[in-house]
Amino acid sequence: MLKQLSKLTQGATACAVIAIGLAACASTPIPNEKIAVAKASVQRAEQSGAPELAPVEMAAARDKLARAERAAADREAEPADRLAEQANVDARLAEATAQQQRSRKAAMEFDASMRALRSESMRNTQPTQ
Repeated sequence: MLKQLSKLTQGATACAVIAIGLAACASTPIPNEKIAVAKASVQRAEQSGAPELAPVEMAAARDKLARAERAAADREAEPADRLAEQANVDARLAEATAQQQRSRKAAMEFDASMRALRSESMRNTQPTQ
C-alpha cells in the first residue's frame, strides 16, 4: 500500500512538473509583433540615411534584430523579446541621429549663406572713391 502511494505521489509530482513547464512556455509567447516593429524601425532608419550618417547605431540595431530573430527561431521568447525592443530603440536612435546630422549640415550651409550675403551687402554699401 505504501509503495502504491509512493508511486502515485511520484506520478502526481511528475505531472505537476510537466504542467508547470508547459505553463511557463505558454506564458511567454514568441514576440513576433515586437520583432516586426523592430524590423520596420530598422527599414525606416535605413531609408532615412542612417547607414551613412549613423553607422554605429545602425549596426547595433541590425545586429540586435538578427539576434532577436535567431532567438525567436530557437523558441527563446525572453531573449527574443528583449533584443527586439533593443533593436527598435537602436533603430529609432539611428534615425534620430541621421536627422540631427542632416539638420546640422543644413544649419551650417544656412550660416555660410548668411555670411556670404552679409559680406556681399557690405561690399555693395561701401562708397566707391
